[in-house]
Amino acid sequence: MKISSFTKPSDSFSGNVLKLMTGTVLAQALGILVMPVVTRLFAPEAFGMAAIFSSMTGIIGVVVCLRYELAIMLPETHEEAANILCVSLLSVIIMTVISILIICFFSETIIGQLKAPKLKSYIGLVPVAIFIQGIFLALNYWNTRTKHYGRLSIAQVVSSVTAQAAKLTAGFAGFVSGGVLICTGVLGSIVSTTILGGPIWRDDKKIFLENIRWRAIGDGYVRFRKFPIFDVWGGLMNSISWQLPALMLSSFFSISIVGYYALALAIIKAPLGIISGSLSQVFYQKACDGKSEKGANGKLVEKLMDSLVFISLLPVLVLALVGEEVFIVIFGQSWLDAGKYTQILSPWVFFWFISSPLSTLFSVFERQGSGLSVHSLILLTRFISLYIGGVYQNIYLALGLFSATGILAYGFVTAWNIKLAKANGRKILINALKYVLYSLPVCFCLILVKYVFHYNSIFILLSAILLIMGYYYLQRDKLYALYKA
Repeated sequence: MKISSFTKPSDSFSGNVLKLMTGTVLAQALGILVMPVVTRLFAPEAFGMAAIFSSMTGIIGVVVCLRYELAIMLPETHEEAANILCVSLLSVIIMTVISILIICFFSETIIGQLKAPKLKSYIGLVPVAIFIQGIFLALNYWNTRTKHYGRLSIAQVVSSVTAQAAKLTAGFAGFVSGGVLICTGVLGSIVSTTILGGPIWRDDKKIFLENIRWRAIGDGYVRFRKFPIFDVWGGLMNSISWQLPALMLSSFFSISIVGYYALALAIIKAPLGIISGSLSQVFYQKACDGKSEKGANGKLVEKLMDSLVFISLLPVLVLALVGEEVFIVIFGQSWLDAGKYTQILSPWVFFWFISSPLSTLFSVFERQGSGLSVHSLILLTRFISLYIGGVYQNIYLALGLFSATGILAYGFVTAWNIKLAKANGRKILINALKYVLYSLPVCFCLILVKYVFHYNSIFILLSAILLIMGYYYLQRDKLYALYKA
């Protein structure tokens, strides 16, 4: 396939998802391939420090555009949307300045609360990372509006190659601190933003130069004010709820435990995140287009839910059963605890995965108030779960409560969005139960191999891989139908 044909816009849902997934799969696959080497070069403490930095930047990074990036998709004309893009970029500058002030006056307090003194040398990179994330976020939604999904794929791949190469080079050279992981992450963000921004300026600069006006920017701030008033708080709460575990685990336990948690979450979310991110972006665009057509979004949700459950249910169940063996074989015996965390978190990640693309419907139907309520609920349940586990100094209690409350919260979000789209909930539930039954033979075989016959970790991992491959081979017609959809 030529690069030009890969990057040109398309109206095909499956084609656009495939374009996004191509880059994401390659980028994530590269990260997973080098991870066994990286985990042997860098200690859990280094991963923990990088996770804390990522949590700090992630909290603000999600709302750095004041959520105006979501409004880029809504105007009927590119001319109006160009001014909303400018609104987003100006918001990035404002939020970056605020983050600089926070770091200047409160860095010592932040580091003390997190019990991470080694972070002091790198906390000045927080505003830089936030600024880059904001620019990328705004450009990403403009790119989604113009349906150039191939551009994003290329940016993701080049960014991953750059970051992973820098990480390995530094590691083999003996530089194995958490600061290296932080700096290579920032470097990857800079590369992806540059690569995405170049083609956008080249192809769309005429739209920007001829139509962006201060008055139109001001009108955009006012017209879509619900996004900063309501959605920014929902986005902030959602972001805090995601980053809260690393911060609270650091405060209650140790940086090493944060490292175990960070690797566990990264590995369990990596394959599902590949699909979720791509589906969410294309689903949002399709749902915006189908908003005015009666019944269109209901059918879209039914089809999406069937695909999400089919793709994710079996891998999540397998990880819940043999997560320890996966981590021991691939990452080494020292990462055994991360494998245990994976088994605890797997069920929650499944419910997050199926609810994540649907959550964009709050923005599609401009129900930001509902989204805020949902994110408030999720944040509250996560805080209570981690706090109880922290008070009792029991990491397994903390993660167990975290996973259980997450299942309930994301299950509720899924049901709410199914109702919002007026989809057939009964049909969706029946299809989900069907895939549960299909998965039972695989789970039964793994239980026999691990708990009855007590085979070693390598044999258990190989059995899991072969069983998953066999399952999807038998369901190959379904996989082919998803691709052609």
